[in-house]
Amino acid sequence: MNHIVLVDDNETTSFLNNRLLGRLAVADHVSTFSRADEAFEKLWGDTNGETDSPAPDLVFVDLKMPGISGFEFLELYNALPQPVQDKTVMAVLTTSMHGADTARVAKYPNVEYLTKPLTEEKMRKLLEKRFQ
Repeated sequence: MNHIVLVDDNETTSFLNNRLLGRLAVADHVSTFSRADEAFEKLWGDTNGETDSPAPDLVFVDLKMPGISGFEFLELYNALPQPVQDKTVMAVLTTSMHGADTARVAKYPNVEYLTKPLTEEKMRKLLEKRFQ
């Protein structure tokens, strides 16, 4: 992969995930954002998904964050044109195992749902499922 993005307001989580991804050498570049609104603007610019940067291959987003939540981030992503969405695999990475959260994420058919912590095994399964 070329580019993986981590969106999480917890610095420790982002640091550990960044380290894991670096150790696994699954991407040329890993970007981290602590705010979902900043990540969305940087990645897709506006609701047309037009930006100078190439789309990331994979985005991990936490659900519970200040500013716009992971759910709001998913709504914005879901509103992007389908060809733009098709370039990026979206994965929720959260501590929540709450049924309401999993059901809400399940509304988005192409979004993966992973519970923290991100592990080598979870990453391997995601890669096998979505990048083979």
